[in-house]
Amino acid sequence: MSSRPELQAPPEIFYDDDEARKYTSSSRIIKIQSELTERALELLALPDDGVPRLLLDIGCGSGLSGETLSEKGHEWIGLDISQSMLNVALEREVEGDLLLRDMGQGLGFRPGVIDGAISISAIQWLCNADKSSHEPRRRLKAFFGSLYRCLARGARAVFQVYPENLDQRVLILNFAMLAGFSGGVVVDYPHSAKKRKEYLVLTCGPPSVSTSAPKEDGESYSDDESSGDDENQTVCVSDRHRPRKKQRMMKKGKGREWVLKKKEQMRRRGNYVPADTKYTARKRKARF
Repeated sequence: MSSRPELQAPPEIFYDDDEARKYTSSSRIIKIQSELTERALELLALPDDGVPRLLLDIGCGSGLSGETLSEKGHEWIGLDISQSMLNVALEREVEGDLLLRDMGQGLGFRPGVIDGAISISAIQWLCNADKSSHEPRRRLKAFFGSLYRCLARGARAVFQVYPENLDQRVLILNFAMLAGFSGGVVVDYPHSAKKRKEYLVLTCGPPSVSTSAPKEDGESYSDDESSGDDENQTVCVSDRHRPRKKQRMMKKGKGREWVLKKKEQMRRRGNYVPADTKYTARKRKARF
């Protein structure tokens, strides 16, 4: 079984009471969460004027990252889909406000009220289809659209992510750009397999002609990079439960050339399309 939590079970099931307490009691996890949150705050680039900001902690879990926000003097609102995680946060008496919410259904805040947003190891969960009603692209669209609306203009959102592959990173970044964000990916320790960390750094405002995230302790990737060869790649999203849909029967009169053209159009749109083989568009026999 894969060691990636998002490939084992939906978050509200994976992080049950036992896992939530185990996660929060680990000194290693506490240290990592603190370091990742401090780095996210650096990339958030809030004004150094001593004024507390209202921040959003998306996928706040048991409030480990929220504690770092409180130590820095900021007010925060945390949301998470795991009731068990939020129960642990309440027991620990964290200072932020807590919401039980599925980020894939939108955030539901008033426009322009949030000064910044962070998320530690949560956004990649949106690429899973945990229920029959889940469609990753729609969930990403709902999330980034609602986040863009609730952020003040010029505010930033920083997400530390563990994308499963390049296509998943491009998928997430593309939907952020479609919502109106500008920015890109900052990679810390890009040449280290153990220390490598990726942060999606977004600015709420009209996108420029060519925007990229700041180069701090790593490498940056312009959002323009995703518009080249990646356009022709198939986008793979994690789907633990639903089988791949069978190819629709070819309509009468449509030949192999027409089918190949349609499949290429679907690939350019980022949809999953089976590879071309010698059997593609071949007419089936009436019986075996």
